[in-house]
Amino acid sequence: MRIHTRQTTVFVAVLLHICLTTSLDPDLFPRAQNITWISSNFKTVLTWGPKPTADYSYTVEFQQVGKDHRRNPHCIRSSQTECDLTNTMSDLRACYTADVISEPPMGVPKEPQEYPHSSSPRFCPYTDTVLLSPTFKLEVNPDGRTVTVHVTDPLTAAFQDGRQLSIRDVFGEELEYKVIYKKNKSTGKKTAKSNSNAVEVTRLDRGESYCFQVQAVVRSRPTSTQEGELSQTQCTHQQNPSLLDNYSVGVIAGAILLPLLLVGGLIAVVVICCRRRSKKQRNEKEKEAEALNV
Repeated sequence: MRIHTRQTTVFVAVLLHICLTTSLDPDLFPRAQNITWISSNFKTVLTWGPKPTADYSYTVEFQQVGKDHRRNPHCIRSSQTECDLTNTMSDLRACYTADVISEPPMGVPKEPQEYPHSSSPRFCPYTDTVLLSPTFKLEVNPDGRTVTVHVTDPLTAAFQDGRQLSIRDVFGEELEYKVIYKKNKSTGKKTAKSNSNAVEVTRLDRGESYCFQVQAVVRSRPTSTQEGELSQTQCTHQQNPSLLDNYSVGVIAGAILLPLLLVGGLIAVVVICCRRRSKKQRNEKEKEAEALNV
């Protein structure tokens, strides 16, 4: 009887070992791979692969560094290969990590064991999120030599007290805008920077069309993430140049005075000729009168 009980115990132990080994079989529950953070203007999504089969699912556990792990209720035993963690990252200056766990699909009982999991790299929203391109409007000064670029702060996916934050709200005085500009159809580029939303570009050539792009810059961030995406290009209209744009004041004055001098000289010649003719006619009449008196 005792021998039979011992054999039964061994059999149960072997069977349990086989079950546990099978549950941890990497072919049945493969680990998540290529775990990547995709984030722009603080909208942050964790992605990975491969797409799960009907035999298993994924659960995401994340943590703010130094704090306990948590689970996103929308990313538990899911067949998806991404998890939106935007709303769980309320502290934008903190850093986060995540684990993607391979588990039985929803509806299948879980064994009391640790399932295969893969860890993400560390992600810090304040320094790592991509800054999207801003929108802007151009204002051309009447003198034609100055253009003011009015930039609109892009909105983010972050909220505070029910209000959606802009990148200016998040970065404050650390935020500046860089304007890249050039003459239309030219390859040479110049830049202008400002901490305000109005960037003034001066010393432009009158009458020329200029093209502009804008990007956000945060100098306190790592070099690789300091500069945001470039905006679309906007160009000013080419203006008809005035005489002053093409000629100096001396040349214009000469062009005006020369015809006047020519006209004046012609009038003088005509007047002189008329006076000589009149004088000649008077002399002839005086001679005729003297001859009659003799």
